[in-house]
Amino acid sequence: MKTLGVKPILLAVLLLLSTGLLSGCLFEGEQSLEKMDEPDQAATSDPLDETEEPEPGAEGEQSGEAPEGTEGEASTETVTRELYLMDESGMVVPQTLELPASEEVAKQSLEYLVKDGPVTELLPNGFQAVLPAGTEILGLNLQEDGTMVVDVSEDFKNYDAKDEEKILQAMTYTLTQYDNVKRIKLWINGHEQNVMPVDGTPIANGVSRSDGINNHVGDETDVMNSQAVTVYFPSQNGEEVYQVPVTTRVAKGEDLYSAVVQALLNGPALGTSLLQPFNEGAEVVSTKLDSGVLTLSFNEAILTGQDEQKALSDEALSSLVMSLTDLADVESVSVEVEGVEHVMNESGDPLVEPVTRSDIVEAESL
Repeated sequence: MKTLGVKPILLAVLLLLSTGLLSGCLFEGEQSLEKMDEPDQAATSDPLDETEEPEPGAEGEQSGEAPEGTEGEASTETVTRELYLMDESGMVVPQTLELPASEEVAKQSLEYLVKDGPVTELLPNGFQAVLPAGTEILGLNLQEDGTMVVDVSEDFKNYDAKDEEKILQAMTYTLTQYDNVKRIKLWINGHEQNVMPVDGTPIANGVSRSDGINNHVGDETDVMNSQAVTVYFPSQNGEEVYQVPVTTRVAKGEDLYSAVVQALLNGPALGTSLLQPFNEGAEVVSTKLDSGVLTLSFNEAILTGQDEQKALSDEALSSLVMSLTDLADVESVSVEVEGVEHVMNESGDPLVEPVTRSDIVEAESL
């Protein structure tokens, strides 16, 4: 029997040691890569998450569990959101769109205001987004007093001076539709802004709905003895008719509801694309608020048509309801006409129940 020499034994030992060391290095390398690929756990959350009702199926998303058969697939669930876009005439207008369900409600709403962004395929005919292309929403911070601090990227500065107020209005009205948001403040790339970057509009104190939308001075130029109200007039693009908000001023010291109705009866400013939905000679006779229901009484000139076919036009009803429910204490509107037992709408249905804002929005989205 032959015995192994020293050199072969040493060679075998060295071979085993080098193999073990090499495999150990490989395992250490794999573990390091695994650690580097772990997702960041410090994700920021949308400040409006707590105020939103969970959408159907959201529990599985929050727990990280996917419904059966959907692993790896994108969610097709959608929710309705009101976004403020710009129409062909340059007016800032609310439009209700179906957006993908998201837990980042406020951030998503702003991202869908960006030109050439995800809203592009959803834009109604004749409408466009208002924020400059490439704008990123870097952060949102909802403060205790209801101020939403919005931090955007440098691309935000790439807009024309004539669009400055429209951009502010679209951002403000889109975010303040949520109950706990009262005003917005603008930051750009982490720096607070006291004025807008292009035309210098002052924004140090934040911007709220009290600053108005599609502002029109109107007949009341005495700021001390008048107050701002927002009224809605119809506009038309092709076959689509939609309501446009306009902030104007009405005199103080009188019935506010009558003043708002009178602003509507006076009609929109000349030279705009807005339409007058009320007949000449229409007058508001009385107003009465009871438990959130505002009853308006008009003379017969408010109705259109002939004899038994007389009705309140859909555009006139929409303008009344949208304008008056914009006031804090009005939840719905009931319309009466002197000498008429039941006021009919254009479809021939009697308006026996008060009409709410959601009734109008749902009808217009059909």
